[in-house]
Amino acid sequence: MTTEHTTETDAPPTERDDHMLEVDDLRTFYHTEAGDLHAVDGVSLTLDRQETLGLVGESGCGKTTMAKSIMRLLPRNGEVVSGSIRLNGVEVTELSEKQLREEIRWTEISMIPQTAMNGFDPVKTVGRQIVDVIRRHETETPKAEAWERAKELFENLGLEGSRVHDYPHQFSGGMAQRAMIAMALALSPSIILADEPTTALDVMIQDRILRQIKDLQREFDTAMIMITHDMSVVSENCDYIAVMYGGRVVEFADAETVIKNPRHPYTLGMRNAFPDISEDDQDLVSIPGSPPEVIDPEEGCRFAPRCPFAEEECWEVTPEPEQFPDGDQHVVECHRADEAEYLRAEAEKKETWLSVQEGSREQRLEELEVNDD
Repeated sequence: MTTEHTTETDAPPTERDDHMLEVDDLRTFYHTEAGDLHAVDGVSLTLDRQETLGLVGESGCGKTTMAKSIMRLLPRNGEVVSGSIRLNGVEVTELSEKQLREEIRWTEISMIPQTAMNGFDPVKTVGRQIVDVIRRHETETPKAEAWERAKELFENLGLEGSRVHDYPHQFSGGMAQRAMIAMALALSPSIILADEPTTALDVMIQDRILRQIKDLQREFDTAMIMITHDMSVVSENCDYIAVMYGGRVVEFADAETVIKNPRHPYTLGMRNAFPDISEDDQDLVSIPGSPPEVIDPEEGCRFAPRCPFAEEECWEVTPEPEQFPDGDQHVVECHRADEAEYLRAEAEKKETWLSVQEGSREQRLEELEVNDD
């Protein structure tokens, strides 16, 4: 797994050129009356077989739009305005809707949506829908064999095989989520895009399902992009983590590095917001404010309004990605990333985050000038 950026100061590209998925400088905008919303704004990454990449960030940071861009399933006002998405050497952005349906969706890339119930047709049994997917793409597969595969997938995911004959409304939220995972795996796709795949499940079932997905990844040589806001889930289940904020990947590295030695203030803030089971007495700290809407964004770091470490440069100059030697392909977009030891120490203090004052761009810059004086 690598991130590959296109500026002169970026990290050197990987030596490998046979990645299963390559996303290069992708920009996806939503056209609104207020202007273009830059939901994904210059993201580059690659994915190899059996790898699991975690896309992490708050709601509205661009994670789901990233997945829908890869699947080419954007709403009417959404558009991939530039960039490249190559799957096994095929440029996905140039394919017709018919080619996407017949050659890419389900067979090469499948998606586990965040709300499983909305993914099923309510008037057909769940098994029938899985069988339809199999036989639509594998026309020579006998119906009886397709039903057996559906039952086997159910059983692999902890559901009784006989439940394939039930309708979606007969499933609990957690059961429906597992049934949707079964459908996503029906054609052994190259890549699974999992949008909050364990949201409706309790902790014990979460762990079981994620281990089963891992086993199926190894069996079918499948890669996965896991979209979540939960740092604990990605820390245990992902090989690499890409932290998204304001439509950009602000930090990327192997999972251990991002969890234990992050350099971006946003990553530090997210880590503070999730409990560590090894700590008996832990005071969780939330990041003040909310993510930006990124409609025709100005220059500067998009996290600056919420960052306790923001300086004048952060407000006025967009940080370039920079690679650091303390992890596997550790790339960070932050003007102060080289001060990681200081940032980590200060970010652990609750008062550091409470010091962030809301206000306009002009007000914050004036405050910085006063403090400098």
